[in-house]
Amino acid sequence: MDRFRMIFQYFQSNSESVMNGICGLLALVSVKMYTCFDFSCPCLPQYNMAYGLGIMFVPPVALFLCGLILNRQSLVMLEEWRRPQGRRKKDLAVIRYMCSSIMQRAMVAPVVWIIVTLLDGKCLICAFSGSVDPEKFVGFANASPVQVQQLLAKVPCKDDELMRNNTSRKAVSRYLRCWSQALGWSILLILIIAAFLARWLRPCFNQATLLQARHWSNYIDIEQKIFEETCCEHSRLFAHKCILHFFESMRQEIKLHNFSLPREGEGAEGEEDLLRGITDQDQVNKLLKMWYYEKPPLDVSQVTQR
Repeated sequence: MDRFRMIFQYFQSNSESVMNGICGLLALVSVKMYTCFDFSCPCLPQYNMAYGLGIMFVPPVALFLCGLILNRQSLVMLEEWRRPQGRRKKDLAVIRYMCSSIMQRAMVAPVVWIIVTLLDGKCLICAFSGSVDPEKFVGFANASPVQVQQLLAKVPCKDDELMRNNTSRKAVSRYLRCWSQALGWSILLILIIAAFLARWLRPCFNQATLLQARHWSNYIDIEQKIFEETCCEHSRLFAHKCILHFFESMRQEIKLHNFSLPREGEGAEGEEDLLRGITDQDQVNKLLKMWYYEKPPLDVSQVTQR
C-alpha cells in the first residue's frame, strides 16, 4: 500500500513529466492506429475527396480532443480563466503559459498522424486523384471527359479491371505520392526548425517573466490538488461524524459485534481540529462558495506572524 502511495505522490508531483509521457504514448498510438487501419478508397468521383481528407483530418481532431481530456491542466486553466476576481487577481500571463503548454502537448499526436499519412501518400492519392490534369498523362488522351473523371477516380484502386493494365495509373499514383511525401517532409522540416528556434531563442527573451508564469502555473495546479485532498479528508471525517451520530442509538449492539468504534470523547479533539468547526451542510456549502468566489490572496505573512 505504501508503494502505491509513493507512486501516486510521484505522479502528482511530476504531472508535467507524466503529461509528456502521455503525449508520447498518444503519438505512438496514432502511428499504430494508422498502420493497423485498412485503408480502402471508394474510387468514386463524388466520394474520394471526402473519404481521403476525412481519414487525414478527422482522427487528428479526435486525438487532439483526447490530449485535452487527458491533460489535467486544461481543466485547471479553464477554471482559472473563468473564476471571479475575488480577493486574488488573475494573471493573464500565467493563463497564456498554461494554454500554450496544453496546446503544444495536445498537438503532438495529431501532427504525427498527419505527417505519417502524408509520407504514406494513400490519403492524398485518394483525395486528389480526380483533380489531376489529364493532359499531363498520355493514357487519357482518347477518353471523353466523363470517362477521364471515372478513370482518375479509380487510380487508387489498382485491382480494378479498368486500371489493372493502365500505364497512366502508376504515373498518376507516383505523381501524387511525390507531392504527398514532399508536403509531409516539408511540414516535418518546418516543425523541426520552429522547435530549434524556440529552443535557442528562448534565452533572448525575458526569463524572469517566463519563470514567474511557470512558477504560478505549477502553483495553481498544486493548490487545486491540495484543496481536493483536503476536501476529501474533511468529507471523510464529516461522514464519520454523521454516521456515528446516526448509529448512536445502536452503540451497544455495535460493541457486541466487536466493532472498534472510539469511545465518547476519544479522538474527538483531533477530528474537531480537522473539521475546523464546520458542523453542518450549510457551513460546508458556504465555505466552498467562498473558496470559488473569494480565493485568499497569495500572502502568508499573517500566518507566519501567528
